[in-house]
Amino acid sequence: MSKFYPIHLDVTGKKCVIIGGGKVAYRKACSLKESGADVVVVSPEVCSEMVNEEGLVLIKKEYEEYFLDGALLVIAATDNEAINKKVTLDAEKRNIIVNVVDYPERCSFIVPSTINRGDLCISISTGGASPAVAKRIREELEAVFGKEYEEYLDLLTKMRSLAMSTVEDDAKRRRILQRLAEKDIFDIVRVEGVEVAEAKMRDIISA
Repeated sequence: MSKFYPIHLDVTGKKCVIIGGGKVAYRKACSLKESGADVVVVSPEVCSEMVNEEGLVLIKKEYEEYFLDGALLVIAATDNEAINKKVTLDAEKRNIIVNVVDYPERCSFIVPSTINRGDLCISISTGGASPAVAKRIREELEAVFGKEYEEYLDLLTKMRSLAMSTVEDDAKRRRILQRLAEKDIFDIVRVEGVEVAEAKMRDIISA
């Protein structure tokens, strides 16, 4: 099997279709919704969690190809192999990227295990060989990358904007941005807190 090309996809405002109404389909739908997608779920029956989830378009019908009209991507999450295969063929015919849960050989993309800390997103993939191994690695990394990374990146975004707007010399600005990204600044956030780190970063920008 060929390797997958790693990519983070902007799905904001894009139609993304989930075929299936069970708990796996529900998790996929929620993940896409949290990323800003317009999520359409197609299944004659859906789990109670899906019914109670706001912001999803539920179509309680059997799958037909026309439900893919205008879709950026489709995820097949049913326990019916024939339907999953049809979704794959229909998506390929329309040049829509497709994921079939637990069948990497039928996928044009796979969904990695992820760690999210604000703007920090770390993706772990085994190329479909073992989602369980990807999950174990994710759990190990979660202990390493704590919430302080979210605080640091929020502050870094703010300070980067300040540097971009106040430092006119390109070379100096690049040096400042590199300095703000160094580990000792992160360590200040982790040990001494955001306010102390912000003061330090402002001193670096204004020096």
